[in-house]
Amino acid sequence: MRALVCTELGSIDGLVVEDVPEPRAGTEEVLVDVRACGINFPDLLIVQGKYQFKPTPPFSPGGEISGVIRDVGPGVASYAVGDHVIAMMPFGGLAERVAVSDASIFRVPAGIDHDVAACVLTTYGTSWHALVDRAALASGEWLLVLGAAGGVGVSAIQIGKLLGAKVIAAASGEEKLAFCRDNGADAVIDYAKEDLKARVKEITGGHGADVVYDPVGGAFTEAALRATAWNGRVLVIGFAAGDIPKVPTNLCLLKGASLVGVFWGSFAMREPEKARVQILTVLDHVVAGRLRPRVHARFPLDRGVEALRELETRRVRGKVVVTLTD
Repeated sequence: MRALVCTELGSIDGLVVEDVPEPRAGTEEVLVDVRACGINFPDLLIVQGKYQFKPTPPFSPGGEISGVIRDVGPGVASYAVGDHVIAMMPFGGLAERVAVSDASIFRVPAGIDHDVAACVLTTYGTSWHALVDRAALASGEWLLVLGAAGGVGVSAIQIGKLLGAKVIAAASGEEKLAFCRDNGADAVIDYAKEDLKARVKEITGGHGADVVYDPVGGAFTEAALRATAWNGRVLVIGFAAGDIPKVPTNLCLLKGASLVGVFWGSFAMREPEKARVQILTVLDHVVAGRLRPRVHARFPLDRGVEALRELETRRVRGKVVVTLTD
């Protein structure tokens, strides 16, 4: 079978499509014919050797897939050949077939295409856990979303609106800001041109942001913390800017504010039943049209490097997907 393979850590330009050994379904595993693989920022970091864990090359990036079960291993009782499923794994998804634990898969409801289904787990799972569990976002509160045009950002806008929040989307450039408005943002900030703290205070009438959703890091984290309201919660999602910020913690004291870590993958491993209920809830909202995963672009496996480059160069609005044929 074919896969996009990282033969050495470094630039995504070193990735190649080549034939690799066929996986098999082990005990309590299923073998999935991959139809689509959602691309996420950790995929870039894994190739560069900058993520929390570092697989030894050769390996395939890609941690979020949608596909059809080809085979089931011993001990699998809840799934059968032909079931349409989504799954999350640390890496390996940019391949024609993957073997995954039956505990990590979910059925794809009728009416959701595979390319859309491949956009759900990482982004919407992260944002649901962040806004519901970690921030306890309440109806009527102000939610500031940084990196709002990206995959997790768009999911945060949509879930924030679903929960009744007033959403401020921060991104760079008019195209991305228009995209945020189209996804429900009540107000937008071009943080490449505008003062983030000043604009948040202006938009909220001096109140500030009750919750900050921050997948960007860098200099924006401190600016966002300074823009929080009393009892504000800053959700640490990731560091797309490349720099892990060091913030003056006296701001937390003065504002009664909290810095709150969010790592959905670890949460899903530690509390799998709770995570499963949340994903099933998200899928119900997707089927009903209340949440809308947005696909920015689709690339075949042979152009998988281009898909990763879209993310690397910050051109993505929503999610990039690599599609594989039957």
